[in-house]
Amino acid sequence: MTAEFYEAPDTIRRMLVTTWALLNRMDSTQRAECSFPMADPGRVDWDFIPKPDRQGIPLWRLSSHQRTLVHSLLAAGLSERGYTQALQIMAMENILREHETPMLGIVTGDFRSSDQYFLAFYGRPGFEDTWGWRFLGHHVSLSYTIVEQRWLAATPCNLGAQPARAGVLAPLASEEDQAFALLGSMSPQQRDEAVIHTVAPADYATRQVPFIGKVEYPDHIDLGIPWYRITEEDREALKFGKDEPKGVCGSKLSSEQGDALIGLVGTYLERAPEELARKQLARVEREGLDNLWFCWAGGREHGTPHYYRIQGSHLLIEFDNAIDNGNHIHSVWRDYRNDLGHDLMAEHYERERTTGHHLDTRLRSTIPDE
Repeated sequence: MTAEFYEAPDTIRRMLVTTWALLNRMDSTQRAECSFPMADPGRVDWDFIPKPDRQGIPLWRLSSHQRTLVHSLLAAGLSERGYTQALQIMAMENILREHETPMLGIVTGDFRSSDQYFLAFYGRPGFEDTWGWRFLGHHVSLSYTIVEQRWLAATPCNLGAQPARAGVLAPLASEEDQAFALLGSMSPQQRDEAVIHTVAPADYATRQVPFIGKVEYPDHIDLGIPWYRITEEDREALKFGKDEPKGVCGSKLSSEQGDALIGLVGTYLERAPEELARKQLARVEREGLDNLWFCWAGGREHGTPHYYRIQGSHLLIEFDNAIDNGNHIHSVWRDYRNDLGHDLMAEHYERERTTGHHLDTRLRSTIPDE
């Protein structure tokens, strides 16, 4: 792994001081509710469906000023575009509540709410330390791992939308429209390579596993939505292979199409703060279109179940809009080796094992006086 592409000290500094301000405004009960060790198994559970046992403190448990600080932290972890996307998705919970109340009753408001998003901190947020934080709720799952106040991992980065578009709200329209335009620009031969199946998966091919395996198969259904189901044959056609990317290689695209593919990748990477996003995008551009693949499954028009995947040497993007005839989006940017800071942390702990941690060595005598 090339650590230079994860350096984001200015972003980390802003995250750290905002976290301190927020924790200092919390009472002991609130702090205990949102503070966990780095080794807590809940840290790697980034699943974004509504759950009754979310880890962390919900927004409704916070005061007005504490919520303002949470939003300042969110703004630090996202670009302005990414932050506004997250705000739209959270607001759409109110629309979803109104859509579902006739079916589920007035209790729908207890779980379809823009207050049902949870904040959690992992480790010790401090100078030169390794820690993380997560903001998680329905269709928003943002995970950050900070290593030695220098390196930042911002994946998995998940945003969804249900409904996909409502009134003036369409938080993931660009991710969808750019992909349709790219597919529509392809020649019949290019499209034959790009389209891997006529059926879209119910959710991501890689599901919500903490770390992507060599091969991953999509589930038959999306959890809680059993009426959209795929077969074993569909699963085989849609499977993900880390060493066997599917679809059309970027090198087989025209110059304009290649630019469009890089632009689509940039739409995902630019959810992150500019300091990190530009380095990640430069990495993709340096590796070139020979190392970038685009595949499509399902319908080829809006209002039909559809799915696409972009796969590179370190990067994976999945977009699924299968449920409700293409009216329920899941989209994620992942990093094969560094989701949840996996490789950054491994390298950090290896350095710490051999040289000691500065936070410890600064408090120990070099040669103790006997």
